Amino acid sequence: MAGYDWISFTTDYGLSDGFVAACHGVIARITPAVRVIDVTHQVPPADVSRGAAVLAQTVPYLPAAVHVAVVDPGVGTARRGLAIEAAQGLLVGPDNGLLPPAADALGGIRRAVALDNAEWFADPVSPTFHGRDIFAPVAARLAAGGDLADAGTDIDPATLVRLPEPIVMVGDGWLEAEVSTVDRFGNVQLAAPGETLDRLGELLRISGVSARRVVTFGEATPGALVVYVDSADRVAIAINGGRAVVALGVAPGDLVHITTA
Repeated sequence: MAGYDWISFTTDYGLSDGFVAACHGVIARITPAVRVIDVTHQVPPADVSRGAAVLAQTVPYLPAAVHVAVVDPGVGTARRGLAIEAAQGLLVGPDNGLLPPAADALGGIRRAVALDNAEWFADPVSPTFHGRDIFAPVAARLAAGGDLADAGTDIDPATLVRLPEPIVMVGDGWLEAEVSTVDRFGNVQLAAPGETLDRLGELLRISGVSARRVVTFGEATPGALVVYVDSADRVAIAINGGRAVVALGVAPGDLVHITTA
């Protein structure tokens, strides 16, 4: 099996401890030539939905790689560890809904295995640090050309855990959609595809507040609430020079209703 020159790494580990460095070290000891792209380690702790969204929106822009993602509140329980073969890469991580959206973004799932070959793990395996002791060494061996069949037992992709589909409803002159994520600028991304804005006008109202549809932030005056299609082709809400999440008082999972003014 051909290997990969790159491993991408996404976690909720943060950067104040040595967790990320330990995983980097495991990878480097197994396959020193492989380079690692750190997508983010600032996923909010245990926020699988946020990790899945970040990963799925990022992997299409990365080189062919083994993508390791660890947002794993169920670590040490009966939840499975996975390696997934997608059309355009491999993914490694827990079976909790984190990986399938990224696999879909990489052309769809072709094959999945449950990681049960202990010879590919660290010895011993910590029950609370599978990122270091299972997922990092498995990813390194796959990047080095290891066969997916040697990583574990084939499983039916239909049995993989998937997150609930977000709510998106569209009518003539209105849109209601679930908040997917909030970025560090306070911009609110909805689950609705960008094309759904075509059903609305230029002047809008969001929870009783006036807003305007724009292409770029510079089209609005400072402090104005705007609706736009973001870089992931999702409907998003922002305030020019402010934080829309504060103005709207929403969080991921909440519903936002937008109407034509």
